[in-house]
Amino acid sequence: MAAISPATATTAASLSLPHFGSSSSSPFSLNFKTATVGSRCVRCGVRSLENQSGHRSLDFLSNGDPISLINPNSSPISMAAASSESGSKCSKRVCLFHSDETRDLAERIVAQSDCIELRSINWKKFDDGFPNLFIQNAQGIRGQHVAFLASFSSPAVIFEQLSVIYALPKLFVSSFTLVLPFFPTGTSERMEDEGDVATAFTLARILSNIPASRGGPTSLVTFDIHALQERFYFGDTILPCFESGIPLLKSRLQALPDSDNISIAFPDDGAWKRFHKQLQHYPTIVCNKVRMGDKRIVRIKEGDAEGRHVVIVDDLVQSGGTLIECQKVLAAHGAAKISAYVTHGIFPKSSWKRFKLDTKGDPAEGFSYFWITDSCGLTVKEVMNKPPFEVLSLAGSIASALQV
Repeated sequence: MAAISPATATTAASLSLPHFGSSSSSPFSLNFKTATVGSRCVRCGVRSLENQSGHRSLDFLSNGDPISLINPNSSPISMAAASSESGSKCSKRVCLFHSDETRDLAERIVAQSDCIELRSINWKKFDDGFPNLFIQNAQGIRGQHVAFLASFSSPAVIFEQLSVIYALPKLFVSSFTLVLPFFPTGTSERMEDEGDVATAFTLARILSNIPASRGGPTSLVTFDIHALQERFYFGDTILPCFESGIPLLKSRLQALPDSDNISIAFPDDGAWKRFHKQLQHYPTIVCNKVRMGDKRIVRIKEGDAEGRHVVIVDDLVQSGGTLIECQKVLAAHGAAKISAYVTHGIFPKSSWKRFKLDTKGDPAEGFSYFWITDSCGLTVKEVMNKPPFEVLSLAGSIASALQV
């Protein structure tokens, strides 16, 4: 698009420009209300194809530079950039709230997309320890698409976040999305003895009763839930979207210098069921756990580790005992290198310290890499810049999910 100089503006009464923000390529007109010789800025009215009028500033930057339409309430938008970036890339604008623990991840999500705006909540407590919460600019989110980035890292923080999660949809918002990267009670999904309580089902029922927004039921975005059957624990009043961190792992593996020598090991049949289809292009090793009295011994069920860079893949790690047992048996079967990936690094009581870096080329003594995502913010702060750990961020995946 040709630039327009101030001299041109003194004689032009109207200007036809390509219409952006729509699939249509028809022009719209800028009807100048005032024009001054030598002026750097012309006040004008914009008449779009929808016959909606608005006021913008038409900023003539310099000869040869593109025109910018400046909304007084927002930053300048280059007409050239706006034409190339169609509205399809930003299907909706989202106001993103977050808990204290997820602030860093929220900021990374916002950095991924101009369509997501960071909002804040005052997280305080009364003298008796109960939450004293305030949603800032609550009236300003009416009619907006709203999301909340949660972290249920401990029972102590769940109640205060649930209070906000139940309040946001009732503020006349267009839609509400709960982003819970890690579903924490996932490992307690079944009853083995009468009297066992499946807390995964309890939490799913609580989330299923989040109030509906003006747009309908709440959407839930979560990553690599522990057991596949847990998706059926949610009721019809919530729309769960089950995402995975495996695409991040695949991208990282492709960047390794020995990417053509990678094998994937699963520590048990459950991990194989969850992930083998996403990693089917790699040679596979499946381990299993055998009970020997009070001990559980890990053995290789199928596959060959000889001379390979073996990456152990699972959905989460807590104490890390199973991964370390897998490491030992893989090293004993001739693995050249051993790395690990889990979507959720829980590591209670700083159990991440058990995982050492292989500095001597001996996979029995350490890991070449240990990849986790930033689904557990407290863990990320502990392991950041501590080899063998590397953090693969879910920010891009979450930003894309919020545009669905």
